[in-house]
Amino acid sequence: MKRKTKLIHGGIQGDPHTGAVSVPIYQVSTYKQEEVGVHKGYEYSRTGNPTRFALEELIKDLEEGVRGFAFASGMAAINGVFTLFNSGDHVLLTDDVYGGTYRIVSKVLNRMGISATFVDTTDLEAVKKAIQPNTKALYIETPTNPLLKVTDLKAAAALATEHNLLMIVDNTFSTPYWQTPLALGADIVLHSATKYIGGHSDVVAGLVVVNSETLAEDLHFVQNSTGAVLGPQDSWLLIRGIKTLGLRMEAHEKNAAQIAAFLENHPAVSKVYYPGLKSHAQHELAKRQSGGFGGMISFDVGSAEKADEVLRRVHYFTLAESLGAVESLISVPARMTHASIPEERRAELGITPGLMRISVGIEDVEDLIADLTEALK
Repeated sequence: MKRKTKLIHGGIQGDPHTGAVSVPIYQVSTYKQEEVGVHKGYEYSRTGNPTRFALEELIKDLEEGVRGFAFASGMAAINGVFTLFNSGDHVLLTDDVYGGTYRIVSKVLNRMGISATFVDTTDLEAVKKAIQPNTKALYIETPTNPLLKVTDLKAAAALATEHNLLMIVDNTFSTPYWQTPLALGADIVLHSATKYIGGHSDVVAGLVVVNSETLAEDLHFVQNSTGAVLGPQDSWLLIRGIKTLGLRMEAHEKNAAQIAAFLENHPAVSKVYYPGLKSHAQHELAKRQSGGFGGMISFDVGSAEKADEVLRRVHYFTLAESLGAVESLISVPARMTHASIPEERRAELGITPGLMRISVGIEDVEDLIADLTEALK
């Protein structure tokens, strides 16, 4: 089954009871049992809901895994995955991960005795040197947020296997339409489904897919125990959003390629980060590893003051948190998505005060370029 067909026909189709083409929204908390423990597969919606299960089956098929899980947010999904570890365990993470990931690891999980080291996962020798006797997992974000660095997933998976580590991949930027980390050797893949998978700025959700029944049982136990599950209405919205994911991702990328080329040649921009540019350090790897380069671009205008001037002058780029929606968004990572990372750490990573991140929407690209042209004068 081809990718666009799988987006429509993957998972569970319609409703066999009524013939409805769309999976119904089962807005229900509990289910009738014929006898104690005798039911039709559902007993309580924290444990399982038919609409949520349809979404979980769909993302499982798209990511080519064994089982999918839908959480109440991307951070709930990340927390659920990290809850698989124990006090005393150590985890390696990509150095410029999303600020929320950095925050939960450095300010929440550390209280529970889970330690972490942040390392440039594009440098596998550095990763190898950072492995400790108690290291249990390698957590990779690729492309990264906001510097769009790309990690070689096949090579990283081989290293993880060699050292008996779980490999976890945040696939939010690429989505399963462009990249399937489990097929490249990862054990767990996760998404902030709030972003491209939902695609319309109207739902907050997280998704996880695992590659084994053992991990599936362990993560379901965590999900059911902690209860941060996605509701049926939001599950249905994601199923609907996924149907157009292929069309949207192609439109995002087509616009992003033209805007990245425009920015790279603009005198007011000192640096552009986009894997689709030949100047990108991992361009060839990105081309080999993924089906597309995505719709995220970061660029540096030199200072916070200049960034603020750009923000005041744009019309079609909305200043807002989040990304991956049909409308174009713009942000300043140092003061927004990555503000929770200490200033000195941001400086080390290259998240400068003048760094801007745009989530390129599906508007007419000529309007978007004209908007940026005016803003960058």
